[in-house]
Amino acid sequence: MAAQATWVGDLPAVDHNASPEIEYPTSLEVAFDREVLRDEVVPRIIGKSVALRRVLDMVRLVAPTDATVLINGETGTGKELIAEAIHRCSDRLSGPFVKVNCAAIPAGLLESELFGHERGAYTGAIGRRIGLFERANRGTLLLDEIGDLPLELQPKLLRVMQERKFERLGGSTTIHTDVRVICATHRDLDQMVNERQFRADLLYRLSVFPIELPPLRHRPDDIRLLIRHFAMDYAARMHKGITAISEEFMAALTQYSWPGNVRELQNVVERAVILSTSAVLNGSLPKPTHATLLVSKWQKATAPVTLKQAEGSHILQTLEETEGVIGGRNGAAAWLGLPRTTLMSKMRRLGITFGRGGALPDQPSASVPTAGDPSHPAVPLTGSSRDETDSGGSESHFEVGRVYTLAEAEREHILEVVQMTNGLIAGSGGAAAVLGVPASTLRSRMKKLGISRFKQRVNEEQMEDTGE
Repeated sequence: MAAQATWVGDLPAVDHNASPEIEYPTSLEVAFDREVLRDEVVPRIIGKSVALRRVLDMVRLVAPTDATVLINGETGTGKELIAEAIHRCSDRLSGPFVKVNCAAIPAGLLESELFGHERGAYTGAIGRRIGLFERANRGTLLLDEIGDLPLELQPKLLRVMQERKFERLGGSTTIHTDVRVICATHRDLDQMVNERQFRADLLYRLSVFPIELPPLRHRPDDIRLLIRHFAMDYAARMHKGITAISEEFMAALTQYSWPGNVRELQNVVERAVILSTSAVLNGSLPKPTHATLLVSKWQKATAPVTLKQAEGSHILQTLEETEGVIGGRNGAAAWLGLPRTTLMSKMRRLGITFGRGGALPDQPSASVPTAGDPSHPAVPLTGSSRDETDSGGSESHFEVGRVYTLAEAEREHILEVVQMTNGLIAGSGGAAAVLGVPASTLRSRMKKLGISRFKQRVNEEQMEDTGE
């Protein structure tokens, strides 16, 4: 029996007697008018899902302005690609597009990298160096992983963004610059502000126009298009005569959750093309890491896993219980132990538009799960009682029928994940990886929430981190 296959081009059925040709998806058939975004200057963006259309609509609106843009999304979702699209569709197209990863440069060198230095500014500075803000003059500067910017550099960044001037390290001459700043991060900057790891005034300045990128699992309509695009691209590069994709392989790829998003999908397809020896592309899914296995195990019992997903799930369930009422004595804010404005801010950040306590803008929204709906599991967070929270207990408890504040639910969720990882916080299989937060952030949250168990294990990890 001939193996069933999906042709790379959009053909209605497989015809093994035909000689199929590779057909490329229409570039930027989503959201943009061809007159506005010219194909010859815009980076190739593949997809037609509603979630991606909304993102690209926001790009089209903000590109002609000089507004600062904050792009937030999981790793591998294409933050740099969206930043480049904003630059190329702006009036600064003829200027430079300069990008820097704040997490990839040691803290002691980052100031010199951004602002430059004069000769003799520090040991080893044998000549003048032009910083990235000078190089990006009349263009766009992308500050990737802005959440990793050291606290001591944040006031200087705030000044140059507000006043458009700065001094090189070791210099006294004020330099004026005309730069549009785009920032990108996968971290929760609001949470970092609460933990005093990020300046609130800088966040306000960066958040002029925030764009939230959807993870690939929220773009199922785009997965097949991306698979075809990457397969064709790598087949052409490697001079392989691949004309079709195995239907079994295609089905497996479309059903996978893709924790690494588009980047992981691209790598899997590239590996499959390298190993391919026939005209029909086949392959296998990536082997799950230890952290992925922990996530899968946890999701079967109490999805969602990450703190951000858990927070959204608990808020949605509370809103359902209050029938959408946010404010007032019996509103969701009171139940969750939050000020009304704080809850609405969290709802905006999470894309939740459900509620009758205040109008929220039309954004990609999370829907309220209904009982017995297997297509949208949103199991509520378990939570500990106030007495247990105050006592600093370390075992997770669940009291049926009780209303839990957001902090209580978060505490219980962290406890159970830490228990599941046997107290391991950092590393690929640690609780921080499962919860989707940096290890330092998790340790800070545990201390704030009074989680005292595994203290010895955490202290040992901290000593390892510092090399003691």
